[in-house]
Amino acid sequence: MVGTQRRCVPTQSKMKILSIDHVQIAMPSGEEERARGFYVNILGFTEIPKPAELAKRGGAWFESENVQLHLGVEQDFRPARKAHPAFIVDDLNMLITKAQSAGFETDTAQPPLDGYNRVHVFDPFGNRIELMEKR
Repeated sequence: MVGTQRRCVPTQSKMKILSIDHVQIAMPSGEEERARGFYVNILGFTEIPKPAELAKRGGAWFESENVQLHLGVEQDFRPARKAHPAFIVDDLNMLITKAQSAGFETDTAQPPLDGYNRVHVFDPFGNRIELMEKR
């Protein structure tokens, strides 16, 4: 239904969305080591195993505390420069320093949001990642 509007129809259902299980972003084929270098060594995620059937597709899954990030291979990959996940962190300045020291693009000119300092960093593939720290 591309290009059409859907109406919200009230229902009797009490179904609720409870939480986010994971966020997935795209990456180019064969670049898992570069993904690990950024998401593990810079952002501090831990890699978690993908189910065997899904591992055949490439990509990598990462976890930190209660956050899961999945990187999936997209054959016609284009980096997400606007759409992005935003992660709450506990030491924003340290992460900025690590990312910049490793040569990753950062945008520290982001205005603060109520109660947060924030920065955009770009993974090795050009995907935008927002990091936020409570003030």
